[in-house]
Amino acid sequence: MRAISEIFEETQLVITLKDTSPPPGAMALTGNNLIISPLKEPKGRDTNRKLHLPLWFLRNLQELWHQIKKADAVHALVPGDVGFIGLILAYIQQKPLFIRHCGTWGSPVTIWDKILFWVIEHIAGGKTVTFATGGGLNPPSVKNPNIKWVHSTSLTEEQLNSIKTAKPWKPGETLRLVTVARLSKGKNIKTVIESIPLLLLQGLDIRLDVIGDGPEKASLVSLSEALNITEQVFVLGNIPHSDVLNILSKSHLFVFPTLVKEGFPKAVLEAMACGLPVIATEVSVLPKLLGNGRGILLHKTDAQELSKVISDIITDPSRMARMGKKAHEAAKAYSLEKWRDLIKSELERAWKIPLS
Repeated sequence: MRAISEIFEETQLVITLKDTSPPPGAMALTGNNLIISPLKEPKGRDTNRKLHLPLWFLRNLQELWHQIKKADAVHALVPGDVGFIGLILAYIQQKPLFIRHCGTWGSPVTIWDKILFWVIEHIAGGKTVTFATGGGLNPPSVKNPNIKWVHSTSLTEEQLNSIKTAKPWKPGETLRLVTVARLSKGKNIKTVIESIPLLLLQGLDIRLDVIGDGPEKASLVSLSEALNITEQVFVLGNIPHSDVLNILSKSHLFVFPTLVKEGFPKAVLEAMACGLPVIATEVSVLPKLLGNGRGILLHKTDAQELSKVISDIITDPSRMARMGKKAHEAAKAYSLEKWRDLIKSELERAWKIPLS
C-alpha cells in the first residue's frame, strides 16, 4: 500500500477493522499522505458472513458512497466482498477505476467467483484499468485484452541489492530445506514432510523449516511426530518478515509443491532473491520464473518424486550454486518500485493525466 500511495497526492483507505489482535508478523500500514477510514467488519465467516453482508451494506452504504464520490479515482482490491462493493459503487459513479485482482486468477469455481470474473471482463478498458496478479506467456483473459498481468512483491530495489544471499550447499553439511506458504491442503506441505524420511534413508543430514500458518498446521505437526522426524522438521508458524528472510538466507533449497493455481507467489520470489534454487510445481507463472536454469519444475507432486528431485540436484553442488545465482539476478526484475511504476504508467495512459 505504501507503493500505491506514492502514485497519488493523497490516498484514503476505506477498510474494515478486525476485532482481534494482529497476527504475528503483521506490519503497520504506512504511506504517502495515507488516511484511514475504518468500517466495522461484517459479522461471521464464509456463508454466515454472506448472510450478514446485506445488512452491513445498508448500514455502510452512505459512508461508502460519500467516500467514493469525493475521490478523484478509486482503487478496488478483489476478490473480497467489500472490495467488490466498492468496485460496483465506483463504476456506477463513473469514477476512474483501478481494479487489482490479488487472488489466483484462473477458472472461477464458486458462484461469487463467476460473478466477479464476469463483471471484471465486461468493464475492463477505457478508464477502468485492470490488473490480474500473475504472469505467463498467455494474457489473463481471452475475452478482454485490457486485463493485464502484474507481478507481486514485497521487496524494494534496495532490499534486493542488499539482501543476504544463501551460501551454496556443500557435501557433508546439513541440507537445509525451507518452504513458506499458507498451511492449507492445497499447498501440499504434507508431501514435503513425507519426503524427509525418504531422504534420511539415503544417509542425508537434513532440516526442514515450514513457515506459515493455516488450518493444516496441527496435522502437519502430528505428521512429523508420527514419522518420528521432529528433530528434522520445524513448523514455525507465522514469524516476522525479517525472520523469514533470515531463514531463507541460511537455507539451501526452497520447496513449493503446490497443488493449486498460484497468482504470483511472493514466497518463491523472496527465496529467489535470497539466492535459493527453487523446486516447484509447473503451474501459473512458475515456469517463467524458474526457467533458464533458475529452478526445477515438478511434473508429479508426491513425496517420492520430490525426494528424487532433491537427491538428483544435490549430486551436483556446482549446479545448485549456479541456479541460486541465476535466481538472485532474476528476482531483481520484480522490485516494488518496478511494480509501482508499471501500475503508474498504465493509469496515466488510461486516465490521460500525470500522476505524482
